[in-house]
Amino acid sequence: MLFGLDGVEIGLIIVFVCLFGGILSGFPVAFAIGGAGVISFGIIASLDSAGLLIHQAIDQSSAAYRDLVNSGVKADAISIFRYPDLPRMGEPVFPKGWEVALDRNVSFVVNRMNERVLAGQSIETLLAVLMFVLMGITLERSKIANDLLTTMARVFGPLPGGLAVSIVVVGAFLAASTGIVGATVVTMGLLALPTMLRNGYSPELSTGVIAASGTLGQIIPPSIVIVLLGTLAGDLYSAAQEARAQAQGCTDALTYLGEPAVVSVGTLFQAALLPGIMLALLYALYAFGYALLNPDKAPAVPMGSTNAEPITRSEAFTWFLGAPVLIIVGTILLGNLNVVGSQSTTVSAFSDIGESASLRTNVGEECQAAMIELHGQEAWDAAVAQQVDINAAGGLQQSERLTEEEFAAAVEAKIAAAAPIGTGTAILLVLMGLIMTTARGIAPSQEAQPLLIGGVGVVLALLVDIILLSPTTSPGVWVVLMAIPFALTMYGVVEGVKRCAQNELIRVVFPPLVLIVAVLGSILGGITNPTPAAALGAGGAIMLAAYRKLKDEDRSPKVIIWSTLAIIVCILVGVNFDLRINQDGVSFQSWVAFFVAYAAYLYALFGLLFSCYILYVSGVLTPVVRETAKVTSMVFTILIGSQLLNLVVISFGGEHYIQQFLKSFDNEFTVFLIVMLVLFVLGFVLDFLEIIYIVIPIVGPVIYGGTFDPKWVTIMIAVNLQTSFLTPPFGFALFYLRGVAPKEVTTGHIYRGIIPFVLIQVAGLALLWTFPGIVTIIPDLIPN
Repeated sequence: MLFGLDGVEIGLIIVFVCLFGGILSGFPVAFAIGGAGVISFGIIASLDSAGLLIHQAIDQSSAAYRDLVNSGVKADAISIFRYPDLPRMGEPVFPKGWEVALDRNVSFVVNRMNERVLAGQSIETLLAVLMFVLMGITLERSKIANDLLTTMARVFGPLPGGLAVSIVVVGAFLAASTGIVGATVVTMGLLALPTMLRNGYSPELSTGVIAASGTLGQIIPPSIVIVLLGTLAGDLYSAAQEARAQAQGCTDALTYLGEPAVVSVGTLFQAALLPGIMLALLYALYAFGYALLNPDKAPAVPMGSTNAEPITRSEAFTWFLGAPVLIIVGTILLGNLNVVGSQSTTVSAFSDIGESASLRTNVGEECQAAMIELHGQEAWDAAVAQQVDINAAGGLQQSERLTEEEFAAAVEAKIAAAAPIGTGTAILLVLMGLIMTTARGIAPSQEAQPLLIGGVGVVLALLVDIILLSPTTSPGVWVVLMAIPFALTMYGVVEGVKRCAQNELIRVVFPPLVLIVAVLGSILGGITNPTPAAALGAGGAIMLAAYRKLKDEDRSPKVIIWSTLAIIVCILVGVNFDLRINQDGVSFQSWVAFFVAYAAYLYALFGLLFSCYILYVSGVLTPVVRETAKVTSMVFTILIGSQLLNLVVISFGGEHYIQQFLKSFDNEFTVFLIVMLVLFVLGFVLDFLEIIYIVIPIVGPVIYGGTFDPKWVTIMIAVNLQTSFLTPPFGFALFYLRGVAPKEVTTGHIYRGIIPFVLIQVAGLALLWTFPGIVTIIPDLIPN
């Protein structure tokens, strides 16, 4: 053996030396990865042909090996790490020659490209990367960060360490709207760092909080890291659990687990929400605590009010807290009393299918023993009892078409159980009421009559819904009866919006906040998957940027405002009317609703095209599209290059060797801890993209093939990868900040400033490790 090392170990060393050498050479990373794969394969093939790379494999013809297999140990569980005393035999790392390995690699590359890049199941999800990048770059170019930093500094500045806390808040906000780490760090470094230093803030705290807050876009949804990691994790988890089930003697993972082995990007977005907020809170608490202990290094800095009119504490409490809480809590209570609820009369024309047993019980003895070990004897006995009851009832009840009498009875029962006030009506009125109460609090000295008229409209709408409307009322009649109440309400809402615009905090935060809620709400609520939501975000970002551009040029943004209202009209009409005009017997109101929705759609499309035109003539759209193409091309080129590198590692047995090492540990936590430590160390020298596409496919079959929740595993990896932006010497956030920091801020300041935040990242990982419910609670509450 060369240098006393196994041939596979030397092959792995060659691969990683070539990879690091390619990255450090300054050559574009996307091409360096693929080149490292080609060069390392050539070196390994040359050494193997010269007989210098010998792999010490277990001699499967030996008596000791046969005795071990005959004792009941599975062949795939036998490795040189678990059984180091077994007889071995030397063989080349390419047993059939490097020519055969090369031929297989070429064919595998074609298949992998087809599966994961060109036409695989994950390609639709990967398209979300393009849309989210476009959304983030567009919002960054619209200078949203400038306004947010100024406004949040005024809100938090009077607090100890307030400027640092405002950086964390802006970082979290930009993470949910742009998610572009480089742009966020550079923008905050240019705008906020000089201000913090000028007001006596410590260079270490200033640089540390800016770099750390800028990386929140890697974990707070919509995160590109989670999109890329989620598409890979879904494939790895499904394949690993299928292999695990078959190893236990079961036919498939559904039988063994009792549920599908599936994890989606949308579910991971839900899982990442609380960990992202938790990290932001930890950053803010550190900044606040640092200011309390070192008041001279993080002083309070009053920077003026965000409201045009001074208000008293009682007015603020009444209109900003009391009235909103009363409205929201009251609506929730009415919902629990079934006063507010669904008024749908839709009934299935078929009966419900019978409920099957909680577990499949028609399995072999080996699978049964494995399922009892996994689920427990009590769960197995319950499933057996359920299956006995089903068999006694003549088998699983099939779904059958209802008779006319049964269908009519079901409709009547649905009408009788309907709530007096519809959920949609209640939500609209609550939102309008909150706008008017907020407006009253912002300008308490202004005339209250318009807001009172709006309030009368809200009350009148509730009375009309309770007295005149029923679940069987057609949408057309609903519109006619609600016309006057909603006209009164809109009169108050329009006045309320004008007054809210006088408050700088609302004026700056509200537009991007609506975009964030629309994108994340549609994903987290299970309304759509990430790709359409990303397209919505990209379109909204373009319109928001155009609105900002028109305002800067003192031009009227009415086209964009009306386009936004047209989108709302589209949604409301589509939800409340049946727009299927290609069926028989279409009613007059459906035709009217269709043309209204179609006209609104055309105007919204015109508004989007108009926004693109405004950004194009102002010189914004061209660099945005160019930058989006560059980032997206880099991501997909790295994906292709990493597949090539992975196939090289597989070809000489490197992947199998690493997996055997990890499987030699009996404790799952030990294996996962080793993987997390390796990822943390690699984060010092590798970017998150290289780690995702090179390391995760190698260790994924092991860490996703156990009993851990795949959501928890993936989010732990994502938080760990976020740290790679902060760890010297190759943390990209540190490079970005060094490039825009003033001369008096040294690299030493940046490195010292980031250490506490790296420790906070580790503490955050420890919290997620100790309390995995932080990750799983939201997906459990919002099932897909």
